Amino acid sequence: MACWLLRLVVVLTIITVGEGKQNAPQVCHPNDLKGLTSFKDGIHVDTSGRLAKWIGHSCCSWEGITCNQMTGRVTEIRLPGFISTNDFLFQSQMTGLLSPSLTLVSCLEVMDLGGLTGLAGRIPPLIGLCLPNLRKLYLYGNKLSGPVPDSIGKLSKLEELHLHENRLSGSLPSNLGNLKNLNQLLVYSNELTGMIPDSFKNLTNMKQMDLHSNILTGHIPDRIGEMQILEKLDLSKNLLRGKVPLSLANLNAISEMYLDTNHLEGEIPFPSSFGQLSSLCFLRLNDNHLTGRIPTNFGNMVSLQRVSLANNKIEGVIPSSLGNLSALTELYLSGNLLSGQIPKSVGELSQLIMFNASHNRIQGPLPQELSSLQNLQTLDLSFNQFNLISFPQCLAELPSLSRIYLAGCGIQGEILDFLQAAPSTIQELDLSANHLTGSLPAWLGSLTQLYKLNLSRNSLVSRIPDSVTNLQQLGLLDLHSNKLTGPINNVFQIGNAFSEGSLTYIDLSDNYFSAGIAQAGVGAQTGVQYLNLSHNFLKGRVATTIGRLKSLQTLDLSCNKLGFNLPEAFANVSSLEKLKLQKNQFTGRIPVGFLKLRKLKELDLSDNLLAGEIPEGKPLSNFPQSSYSGNKDLCGKPLIPCKVEV
Repeated sequence: MACWLLRLVVVLTIITVGEGKQNAPQVCHPNDLKGLTSFKDGIHVDTSGRLAKWIGHSCCSWEGITCNQMTGRVTEIRLPGFISTNDFLFQSQMTGLLSPSLTLVSCLEVMDLGGLTGLAGRIPPLIGLCLPNLRKLYLYGNKLSGPVPDSIGKLSKLEELHLHENRLSGSLPSNLGNLKNLNQLLVYSNELTGMIPDSFKNLTNMKQMDLHSNILTGHIPDRIGEMQILEKLDLSKNLLRGKVPLSLANLNAISEMYLDTNHLEGEIPFPSSFGQLSSLCFLRLNDNHLTGRIPTNFGNMVSLQRVSLANNKIEGVIPSSLGNLSALTELYLSGNLLSGQIPKSVGELSQLIMFNASHNRIQGPLPQELSSLQNLQTLDLSFNQFNLISFPQCLAELPSLSRIYLAGCGIQGEILDFLQAAPSTIQELDLSANHLTGSLPAWLGSLTQLYKLNLSRNSLVSRIPDSVTNLQQLGLLDLHSNKLTGPINNVFQIGNAFSEGSLTYIDLSDNYFSAGIAQAGVGAQTGVQYLNLSHNFLKGRVATTIGRLKSLQTLDLSCNKLGFNLPEAFANVSSLEKLKLQKNQFTGRIPVGFLKLRKLKELDLSDNLLAGEIPEGKPLSNFPQSSYSGNKDLCGKPLIPCKVEV
């Protein structure tokens, strides 16, 4: 029994001593210590305070450092900019240069220095030769410049490479295609040029590739479609040219494909048979030069949820197979050459929330099946060849429809009352460029959630009803190019627009309004940024309260009958970028305070009755003679010099 107890004590002692050695702080390998301290020395600001705790020689106990318990070598550096704990979220910053000596940490498997925002310098050129075990490299969201080193192509174990949102330049190394284990390649939002290497077709384990927002040119590698497990392909916002390769149809595992905003041309090549691209949910091909037709079997991609083919040169009809896309929630077909009619099968898209087919050549009539789209929230059919004659009542009965765009659809007659009783809450209504006549109905004021109202370019003849003052949420009001009459004071009372309201855009130009400018600016601060009252019959004095429009960027009062002196209060509108007052009857001098309008880029005071010397200095001296011409008694730069009185 005594021997057994003695042995037990010995075993427990060995275990205890062993655990003590394992948990004791380890002295850094000299190369690891030198590499880490050199990195620390290169950083002169660390808002997280982590580097300040790197003291002594036991680097395995430093925050953000992980070591191999057997060898004692550093295997991970994790110092991301975004710090998340149970107690707080914090975006930290490190300002300084990335030390090339980090490559001395030769057993490194993970380097995470992403999102530090102030980290500059270059990616160490020898990184791929000195860190052979690297699996994950995160240097995104910094200020790194220079090329992507060729040596990265030597990192045979690399699985994830995140270099996005830097200032990297040069071309993508072709030997990146040698990285057989790479499954994430994110280099978007840099300044990379050149072609996408053909070797990228060899990245057969790739799941996510994102190269958008660079200056890449050339074509997509022909066999990129053989990346069978690719889940996300984002090549948007580059300068890619050529055709969409047929091989893309082989990406059976892909769920997201973004090829938008390039120079791709030719026809859409997929799919050729049922089952191809069966996992694709999000497809963006917009803003290219694609031609041909939407494939008749487009509806075979039954997993599609969001599709954008907008702003291409696609022609022909919308295929009826579209009705097979039962999961579709958003469909963008605007800015093409589509013709024919909207297929009746569109009514089968029960999940559809957004449908935009504007700026095409689609003809009427609209299918009655549109009334089945119970979830539809936004409909834009503007500028087609519908010739609707009247507003389609079936649309007004949709329970979720809140944004209606039917501009340039040939609608005639008066604005019909059934919009007032629509079951949905209308937030945006655009019936511009039609043939509407009659008056603005008083019931417009009952659309209390209305944010955007555009009835411009019609033949409306009434006054603006006082009920518009009930539109507390209105942000955009566009009534230009009608035959509206009377005063405009009530516009300046919409939702306390010139105090704390949401109104930012007002265009009442090209009408017959005669009074109300004296109310402009009544109230305290304002969010109005654009105000156009030009080409009316406004007369009298511009109120000094115009100076309270602190957010105003564009003011156009041209081609009216306004008179008296220019208000000094204009000088208080420091955000003003465009001021057009030409063809009125303003008198007196140009206020010296106009020199305070430092953001002014466009000025026209021509064809008034202004006199005296133009105040000397910028920005007034920046404008051409045409900005001041037609004022007989005005002088000074850039006009003729003023006569010196003797």
